Amino acid sequence: MRVKRIVANIETQRIEAARSFYRDVLGLEPLMDHGWIVTYGSGERMGVQISFAAQGGSQTPTPDLSIEVDDVDEAHERMKEAGFAIEYGPVDEPWGVRRFYVRDPFGKLVNIVAHRLE
Repeated sequence: MRVKRIVANIETQRIEAARSFYRDVLGLEPLMDHGWIVTYGSGERMGVQISFAAQGGSQTPTPDLSIEVDDVDEAHERMKEAGFAIEYGPVDEPWGVRRFYVRDPFGKLVNIVAHRLE
């Protein structure tokens, strides 16, 4: 047996609120919509990962989700323009990433991150 995919599920009665954050700002596409559940994603090939943490690094809270992007600064600008609350960063971390924390429409703490090329 092998794990093929891990999907984060966020409980909400306001499913349509995900559209502005996950589709409009981050550019994910709706992959499935049954009314009671909408799944956003991308055609990008991704590895299967799940993390367990005592903190978020640099003494920050542990984020609910981490989303890797190719341009943290562009993502940060888009989040600010859309009115989402930035809670940390952007900052270059000593372990080789640039990132910021933002709250999604459901109050989840999201770590937007890119690996720095050195």
